[in-house]
Amino acid sequence: MSLEQLFGLDGRRALVTGGSSGIGRAIAGALADAGAHVVVAARTRSTLDDTVATIEQADGSAEGVVADLATRSGAHALADAVGDVDVLVNSAGINLRPPMPDLDEDTWDATMAVNLDAPFVLGQRLAPGMAARGYGRIIGISSQQAHRPFAASGAYGVSKAGLEALARSQAEAWSGSGVTSNVLVPGFVQTPLNRRLSTDPDRVAALAARTLVGRNGLASDFAAAAVFLAGPGSAYVTGQSIAVDGGFSVH
Repeated sequence: MSLEQLFGLDGRRALVTGGSSGIGRAIAGALADAGAHVVVAARTRSTLDDTVATIEQADGSAEGVVADLATRSGAHALADAVGDVDVLVNSAGINLRPPMPDLDEDTWDATMAVNLDAPFVLGQRLAPGMAARGYGRIIGISSQQAHRPFAASGAYGVSKAGLEALARSQAEAWSGSGVTSNVLVPGFVQTPLNRRLSTDPDRVAALAARTLVGRNGLASDFAAAAVFLAGPGSAYVTGQSIAVDGGFSVH
C-alpha cells in the first residue's frame, strides 16, 4: 500500500477541540498537512485566527469555531456548528488540581464538564454520522494521571481515566461500522495546560529524568501518532490507550 493509502486524509473533515494551543494545535496542523480540512474549536477568537492562519500559510485548509465546552449545551452548539466530520480529536481540557482535601464540588464539576462530558456529547452527536458513512476516527488526549497519581492528580486524573473508558465504550459501539476510538496518553508536556508545574524547574527536571529518552514531551511529538490514528492505516486499532511519553510510563 502507498503512504497515501495508509496515512492520507484528502477529502476528510476533522474537528479538533482545544486546537488553538499545545497538543491540539500540533495535531490540527498535522491533520491539515495530511490533507484534511480541519475545524479548530477553542474559546478565544484571536488564538483561533492565528492557528488557522498558520495552517493556511502552510497550504493547509482550516477554519475556526469559537466554542465553550464548559457546559453540555456548549458541546451541543459545537456539534450543530460543525456538522458532519470524519475525525474528532478531543484535546480541549482544563487542569484544575487543588490538593484532594481541598477539592470542592464546583472544581470537580468544572473538570468533568470539559474533560469528560464534552467528549461524550460530541461522540454521541458525531459518531453515528461517521458510522452511517462507514468511516470515522475518534481520538482523545489523556494523561499519565489517569493511571498513576502524582502532583495532586485530583479530579483531573479521574476525568482522564473516564475519557479512556469512554473511548473503549465508543470502540465497542461503533468499530464494527468503521469508526475507531483511541486515546493518546502524554507524559509531561510543557503546554499552557501544565503552566503550574512548568514554573517549578526542579519538578520539570525530575519528570524529564523519569523518561527513558531523557526529556519531557513536546506538542509536536503527537503529530505523527494522531495522523496514524486518523488515517486509513489504523482501521484495526481501536479501544486503545497509546502512550506517547518517552518511556515515562515504563520507567
